[in-house]
Amino acid sequence: MSWLKKELGYIKDSFSQIIKGFILFVCATSGLGCALLLRHLGYNGTIIAFTGIVIEAIGLFLSYLFLQKHFTPEEDEVVQKGKKSFK
Repeated sequence: MSWLKKELGYIKDSFSQIIKGFILFVCATSGLGCALLLRHLGYNGTIIAFTGIVIEAIGLFLSYLFLQKHFTPEEDEVVQKGKKSFK
């Protein structure tokens, strides 16, 4: 029973990461979902392709903005990398 509490604690601690992953998944698959919906509603291929590509581009841009902070080095890391010791 204690392992269950331990695992639930891990899930609780990483809940924000789970939400971020879900948002990224929705952004990455939004173009496909829109294309499937438009196909079901009976639109032609040109409208489906254009709308799907535009929505997918918007989703990728939002994903980039969402993940941008993970790819920029923090100031502490830059200072440490800039210091060189000669021995």
